[in-house]
Amino acid sequence: MINSGHKFHIPVLGVGFSVDSPVKVSRYGISSAISLVDDTLMEKLRKYYSAKLNRPYEPISSKDYDSRASRITAYLNMINRIVKDQFEALKNSAFSKGSEISKYFEMLPDFSALKMKYNEMLSSSDECVIKKLQSWLRENIRPGSIDVNIMSKLDNGNYDSTGNALPQEFNDAHAALRGFALSDLESSIIFSAGMNPRLYSYLENFKDFYPDTKGHLRKKIAVKVSDFRSALIQGKFLAKKGLWISEYRIESGLNCGGHAFASDGQLMGPILGEFKDKRNELYNSILEIYLKALERKNIAINPSAFTIDITVQGGVGKAAEQDFLLRYFNVRSVGWGSPFLLVPEVMNVDENTLRKLSAAGEKDLYLSGISPLGVPFNNLRNNDKDLEKMERAQKGKPGSPCFKRFLESSREFSERPLCTASIAFLNKKLKSLKESGICEKEYNKEFNKAAEKACLCEGLSASALIVNGIETPKQSQAVAVCPGPNLAYFSKITGLKEMVDHIYGRINLITNSGRPNMFIKELSLYIDYFFRKAAESLKPYPAQTEAFLKTFRTNLLEGIKYYKAMVPNITEETEKVRQRIEQELAAFEEKLLAFGL
Repeated sequence: MINSGHKFHIPVLGVGFSVDSPVKVSRYGISSAISLVDDTLMEKLRKYYSAKLNRPYEPISSKDYDSRASRITAYLNMINRIVKDQFEALKNSAFSKGSEISKYFEMLPDFSALKMKYNEMLSSSDECVIKKLQSWLRENIRPGSIDVNIMSKLDNGNYDSTGNALPQEFNDAHAALRGFALSDLESSIIFSAGMNPRLYSYLENFKDFYPDTKGHLRKKIAVKVSDFRSALIQGKFLAKKGLWISEYRIESGLNCGGHAFASDGQLMGPILGEFKDKRNELYNSILEIYLKALERKNIAINPSAFTIDITVQGGVGKAAEQDFLLRYFNVRSVGWGSPFLLVPEVMNVDENTLRKLSAAGEKDLYLSGISPLGVPFNNLRNNDKDLEKMERAQKGKPGSPCFKRFLESSREFSERPLCTASIAFLNKKLKSLKESGICEKEYNKEFNKAAEKACLCEGLSASALIVNGIETPKQSQAVAVCPGPNLAYFSKITGLKEMVDHIYGRINLITNSGRPNMFIKELSLYIDYFFRKAAESLKPYPAQTEAFLKTFRTNLLEGIKYYKAMVPNITEETEKVRQRIEQELAAFEEKLLAFGL
């Protein structure tokens, strides 16, 4: 749920980096998202904040009934209370230099109606007018939304103390959804990493996802989608159950942080173009189904109350890029993720990792195979978790202890899934490789592939514990981090106001002048990905590989054709920048056309 003042939002970053970001930004009207993966981390932070703010704290043990959902509800309620208290204090602060309320308005975009009223108040010399405007300003500001994110496929089953499987509603994602649904928040739940029909159907059990008579939704649904077809399928699926998707969040497949869900060569520009052209089709076809479903459920509402937002994120790094996305594609908000990893005022990034991120160049940020889920993962070279992992492997003890079990996904050796980064899995995997009788070269290749996996459950939460001084004797303090490629062009460690000023073009924080346009960067990543895939199989290609590569190349060439037509419309950039984009498109096109299939 995007606040009306700002035109950007902060997506979820890893597990722990943004787990308490609303406490840092919501009072200023900036929306951000909390990952609901790690309830143990949330419980530790709930204890930490309760002590810090001198508030009562009742622990929720992992052995308690429905502990995962209960911990998430308690944590979100606490965050909500903190933000409400912060916002009330901000509203009541004086309009003076450096005050909280002044900071709120100073960070707004200059074209905002609120910012214009604020400037009008500052320029007035009439005391009566000033008081009247200040009263109006206080009444019309809102905090940023406290949204939550669930990776819908992380829905592992859980077991009781005797090893018996618990019912489906106690699965990880189901319990996280329940934790949000029962919380006090009025915000959005963002589903990422693909559609989970069982999880989506579970939404029907919670009244907050249904509208009141005025069409108001206490809790809204947002989905990350890879293309228009996916949006239509998911929208209709939920509409049939009387559930409305309020936001379709489009994210670059490769020019993003964390897990990279690469498309088959479909690029962000053409995808956004299809949403732009077919937005009414999406809205009308889903609304018709939705209204019929509400009628069956005896829910009477005002049909005009429902809208859809199209938002976008992944690789945005300049105000000109954001302005173009807002104007040309008519998106509601633009997500800025990785650059915020250099804003310790907002993100939980420990000093050691912060230095490495600040110094990272293009070659230090790469698409890796470290994720236990088997999905490509954007990684920082030589991060502490990878160094720890390599040290263990060199000592003949590959793998990590698996305490949290959130990423268990492999049933290669047992009916109950194991995490492929765990000691238990790697011991079984290496034993299997030794017994297979394969040659030494092939054994080493398979060993290195298996040992590459890293414990992301601990690695992506460690920084939050370090920054807040929370001791965890049983958990490794080695940090994993998941920046997108865009971070290579930023190196200055900065504050919230400075980053917001950069987002709106008031200052420039890009430290590498060679940064390409976001669409060109994504295209280059996809072309590299295409050629890597082609190199994985020797010619003549098997029929399935050849068909995949042909489709991929065709989509890339169609994307280049779309961009060629789009370039003259990028009026937010200079003629010199547009010419550079055209030259780069021509070079990529030539390279693809020269590739024989």
